[in-house]
Amino acid sequence: MQHFPIFMDLAGRRVVLAGGGDAALAKLRLLLKSQARLTVLAPDPAPEIVAWAAHGRLHLVRRTVEPGDALCAALFYAATDDDAEDARVARLARADGALVNMVDNLAGSQFITPAIVDRDPVTIAIGTEGAAPVLARRIKRDLEERLSPTLGTLARVGKGFRHMAERLPFGRARRDFWLAYYDRAGPRAMAEGGEAALRPVLDRLLEEHLSQPDMPGHVAFVGAGPGDPDLLTMKARKALDAADVVVHDRLVPSAILELARREAVMLDVGKEGFGRHTDQGEINDLLVAHVRAGAQVVRLKSGDPAVFGRLEEEVEAIEAAGLDWSVVPGITAASASVAAIGRSLTRRGRNASVRLLTGHDMRGFADHDWAQLARPGEVAAIYMGKRAARFIQGRLLMHGADPETPVSVVENASRSDERRIATTLGRLEPALGEAGLTGPALVLYGFAPRRAAELTIPLQEAL
Repeated sequence: MQHFPIFMDLAGRRVVLAGGGDAALAKLRLLLKSQARLTVLAPDPAPEIVAWAAHGRLHLVRRTVEPGDALCAALFYAATDDDAEDARVARLARADGALVNMVDNLAGSQFITPAIVDRDPVTIAIGTEGAAPVLARRIKRDLEERLSPTLGTLARVGKGFRHMAERLPFGRARRDFWLAYYDRAGPRAMAEGGEAALRPVLDRLLEEHLSQPDMPGHVAFVGAGPGDPDLLTMKARKALDAADVVVHDRLVPSAILELARREAVMLDVGKEGFGRHTDQGEINDLLVAHVRAGAQVVRLKSGDPAVFGRLEEEVEAIEAAGLDWSVVPGITAASASVAAIGRSLTRRGRNASVRLLTGHDMRGFADHDWAQLARPGEVAAIYMGKRAARFIQGRLLMHGADPETPVSVVENASRSDERRIATTLGRLEPALGEAGLTGPALVLYGFAPRRAAELTIPLQEAL
């Protein structure tokens, strides 16, 4: 992030703009929404600028910029529609100590003005660091369509009530109160009675929340999916937005962790095969302690929490402590992996069932009914099978599986760095070794990709 977003208080402060043409008009229409003291320097200003000056909305000086014109200015805009003149006035403004923006000149600017969605006092700034102004405008248009025109009124009335809401305990109690106002009670009152109905609703809502006992803690076991944030369910996003504490696995990517509230406590309890390890008992104790303290906890697990996620062990610990819990399912890696190769887990005439297996368990490499799995037509999605590939390969071949049985391996399913390998059971272990996989991978036994030509690592390269 090159440009750090902030909101600057311009009330009563001096802002100077050089220019009187189209570029100047575009900036002034935005600046006139602020409470800044505006000065415009232009030898030949547009009629609109002259009219604004006549109505006292800005101070107009009919000449070019000279040294000292930007003294005590918080911001300076070079908007003369002339590159050479913009560069000249920018040098003078910097010498006067002002922060300078040169219109349509990112390299020459010390700050940039974002696209803005205005629901005063709610202001949304959209910036692309000059890379894609068209994209910023599209996002602005989408937000303008989605946000109610009454949002600013709700926020303004709510702002005046904040000192009253301080009667509620800091933290979750206040957050629940404001969510109830902005999500439900406020919009309903605005629709039924307009702005005059908002204050009575706030008074009533506050008394209701003050009379409620302390809200109990809760843990939501949330599936983070295979890694693509777009595959998170809406319920998972809402849980992350409400969480006081997020206890997450190692495989949950930062792009998903970023969706949690900024104030949330983030606790990494990841387990790594044959490596770093957090004892399950410690995780259970951690969950119980935070929920017992009244926190909204999200136990964020890669994939689906009910598939090799030790869900029941953690639920049992929560239940034993007499605490509240819920489960938010997620997309499991098997679903994402077969989607990556253009297949489905079941198909009429091919297989009426599919097995979800793990490559290793608490005792080491996991044992299964290999004789049954080795029969023709059987398929399986094998989790944590990367390091167990030689063991799986040997057991299946030992029990009579066809060495030419197709096998697909998908690494980092659904992510931007996803890789797919097509091989056979007889070549599985060397193919994986030569591919040098470093991310989480799922082995799809009995599945060939639909389009081998589109594989990241084609069969001949993987062998």
